[in-house]
Amino acid sequence: MPYSVEIIRKMDQTTSDWSGGTTTQIAIYPRYAAYSERNFIWRLSSASVDSEKSVFTSLPEFWRLIMVLEGEMKLEHEGHHSVKLGPFEQDSFSGAWTTTSFGKVRDFNLMLAAGSVGQLTAIQPIPDTAISLDIVKADPDQFSKITSAFYCVLGDANITVGDNPACKISAGDVLLLTTQAAPEITSLILAAPATSHLVRADIKY
Repeated sequence: MPYSVEIIRKMDQTTSDWSGGTTTQIAIYPRYAAYSERNFIWRLSSASVDSEKSVFTSLPEFWRLIMVLEGEMKLEHEGHHSVKLGPFEQDSFSGAWTTTSFGKVRDFNLMLAAGSVGQLTAIQPIPDTAISLDIVKADPDQFSKITSAFYCVLGDANITVGDNPACKISAGDVLLLTTQAAPEITSLILAAPATSHLVRADIKY
């Protein structure tokens, strides 16, 4: 099969403490990689920032993308830019920068090692209306794989890949669609029975 679909349920994800709150690892690649060893190509996580002010962990080998899910946050990147973020607004920055956050929020994070690129998109489906989603492609001379991750923030959603039965995900679950750089998928359909919010992460590596 030229693609694979994996669902990681909320109950199967791991949560750990950090200086400003807690972080839940949603997915990591390769599967055997460990965040503590910094040997991953990409990592998806969601953090609850419980301190009004916190300093981000230094990650000089990685580029970071962050999207606020709940609350408001101000990020100050010393010697670079600062930005205020509300729900489903995002910022990207080097993990080598000294970054301080202000505000108690829940956020969504994508970390990327050198040689990989990614983007985040917020999706709010219209209830009971199926929508066709873009199928991401990449230059096969530069990347060998693409993973499109669909993280359910609120509610439930059904995602249909090609001619396969729909896959249902609920709040906290993630669906990972991994393809070759030139995927052979003919369709990607999203439908939600009621109000829902999702974040899509497209990662080329």
